[in-house]
Amino acid sequence: MLAKRIIPCLDIKDNRVVKGVKFLGLKDAGDPVEVAKDYDRQQADELVFLDITASFEKRKTLVELVERIAKNVFMPFTVGGGINDLGDIRDLLNAGAEKVSINTQGVKFPGLIKDASKKFGSQCIVVAIDAKRQIANGISHIADKKDNKLLAISDKQKWEVYINGGRTPTGLDAIRWAKEASRLGAGEILLTSMDFDGTKDGFDIVLTKTIAASVNIPVIASGGAGSPEHFYEVFTKGCADAGLAASIFHYQEYSLKQVKEYLQERGVPVRL
Repeated sequence: MLAKRIIPCLDIKDNRVVKGVKFLGLKDAGDPVEVAKDYDRQQADELVFLDITASFEKRKTLVELVERIAKNVFMPFTVGGGINDLGDIRDLLNAGAEKVSINTQGVKFPGLIKDASKKFGSQCIVVAIDAKRQIANGISHIADKKDNKLLAISDKQKWEVYINGGRTPTGLDAIRWAKEASRLGAGEILLTSMDFDGTKDGFDIVLTKTIAASVNIPVIASGGAGSPEHFYEVFTKGCADAGLAASIFHYQEYSLKQVKEYLQERGVPVRL
């Protein structure tokens, strides 16, 4: 079995690392380069860097910042936000990113995913999906905060895809979009539960497992990590290939080593 990856995430706004809850109430969490260097020292498996307002503000990702981060870390990292075309992808890869994350423009112009995977290789293309639970048949699918189980279940579970940093609903079903992204050539899915984001109540196990079962490419679970146990659950119950988190690492609630040791003790393969 391949080792499970633990990935810190740097959400960037105005050249600073920020973190919010359910995509709102953003708080400062430090200088991007210094935060990245710290995670490099902690031997993170990878790093994800998302310029979270680039698409909404209709500007390009901060390439100069990507270059600065690349010069200061030795781990692979993925960059997303404001990617509009193949030229943007080329610039970010040349600046030092190993992979790029496509969200808004991929939804608007799916051909970008196909063209990018052909030109740069699917291993470089991550499709990010920001998904929010919808009400089906009058039943709201709300997860219990204690054990992450659904309080109500319907045959028509649905998660809607949002773009522009979680600001714009698309009407697109997340499961169908994940399948289409895989068909178009995405090498990975970065799946964020908007309902669980920043809550520290645990990952959305049902969403993650549903998407993981729908595609044959790796799924990175994001949104809700609050303890090492949550990573264990998303790997063993949610079938995720990697777990992404911000708050618990940014504010030193747990170290990467603590999470990995917890997982190793319970038989989950990780790199230490």
